[in-house]
Amino acid sequence: MLTVSHLIEEILKIYHATPEYAILQAVFILLISAYLIFMKNQKRKKKFTREEEEAIIANYTPEPLVPEIPEDHPKLHPKLVLSKIGKIINLNGHSCIDLATHNYLSLIGDKEIEEKAIKSIKKYGIGSCGPRGFYGTVDVHLELEQRLADFMKMEEAILYSYGFSTIASAIPAYSKKSDVIFADEQVNFAIQKGIEASRSVAYFYKHNDMEDLERLLVEQSKREIKNPKKAAKTKKFLIAEGIYMNTGEICPLPELIELRKKYKLRMFLEESISFGTLGKHGRGVTEHFNVDLIDVDLISAGLEYAVGSIGGFCVGSSFIIEHQRLSGLGYCFSASLPPLLAQAAITALDRFQDKPEMFETLRSISKKMHLKLNKLTYVKVRGNEISPVKHLYIKDEEYDRKQESMLLSKIVDLCAEHGLAVVETQYLDEVEIIHPRHSLRITCNISLSDSDLTVIYDTLELVTKLVLSSS
Repeated sequence: MLTVSHLIEEILKIYHATPEYAILQAVFILLISAYLIFMKNQKRKKKFTREEEEAIIANYTPEPLVPEIPEDHPKLHPKLVLSKIGKIINLNGHSCIDLATHNYLSLIGDKEIEEKAIKSIKKYGIGSCGPRGFYGTVDVHLELEQRLADFMKMEEAILYSYGFSTIASAIPAYSKKSDVIFADEQVNFAIQKGIEASRSVAYFYKHNDMEDLERLLVEQSKREIKNPKKAAKTKKFLIAEGIYMNTGEICPLPELIELRKKYKLRMFLEESISFGTLGKHGRGVTEHFNVDLIDVDLISAGLEYAVGSIGGFCVGSSFIIEHQRLSGLGYCFSASLPPLLAQAAITALDRFQDKPEMFETLRSISKKMHLKLNKLTYVKVRGNEISPVKHLYIKDEEYDRKQESMLLSKIVDLCAEHGLAVVETQYLDEVEIIHPRHSLRITCNISLSDSDLTVIYDTLELVTKLVLSSS
């Protein structure tokens, strides 16, 4: 039987055998615990008088369920399209040449694509009602993935149901908190959100400036020499766009690949604008520069531009793509692409292969458009001459961002009244990494004739003169 004296002896033995630091640590933990319990009890005991309670209630101001919206918010002045998308659209009751929609190959509204999409509804219904991994995969999804991989001459493709989530999911699927990303400062918002979601260390180099990129890479190499253990575990990524949405300019892919090899980077290429517009067969910037596809680890693109459907895809080696099927959050947790839209994309790819001459037609029209826009008096054009996306900036740079936006908004409204549908670029200044200058974004498409280009030039010259000469 254990007596009190025996118990005391055992405690003393344990005490003498225990190191002093362990005893001090235990005492410290006990004191902290006692203090926290005491303070918690003190808070419970505290009571307000009736007068104090009434004062607190009287001074309480709840936050509004909906914040106040400024009067100039674009959502308060929507531009309504009252017709099908095509060369000519009805915008707020005005018949306009459409320079706002990214319908470069005029495949939106194409009769053959529409008929095949409608036919697929009779077989599959409207939606799959589930993510790809949970009864959301239909045979047309697998067919489209195989067609995309074959078209891009890559091993495998993965299909996303939303263009924005494609690159935004792909980046954090590979790049983690301990990794480093080098990206062009003009990358689009989807890439910015993907970088943010990865929680990686990000360095942004000046737009298409290879010297600035190499400067950042040299600095990274110096950091790695100081800490080789960390460097051994750090992956480095290089991210660029084929044609930049924010500038309409083409990335210098050969130079990027040289730096990729020199500094051992993994390269991701976002080709939403360049897919279906650049290259002899529309394969994008890799075909445009005739580079070896093995030098690019991952290519992503939206199906919402040249293809005229919805969704996006990534192509690469089987090893790269299979990883996304469990790590690409936009793939795992989003309902899969409606089968009719997958069928529309397949039919568009058939057109890519059957009529490759349309890519050269688009580039020719883009060049002609560029020459016309270059002659405008009050605005200046930015973008590569063969890019279907171009930006118009006010030549006079004396205005601040708010004034510039107001003037461009007036130009947009007046253009619609004169038969031209254009858009002002919109940026989330509080959220985006960079704040690009406001501009008018102009898109080209293969349905535009020489007479249309003349009308476009004359209208833009007239409207910009009316708005800017008097401001």
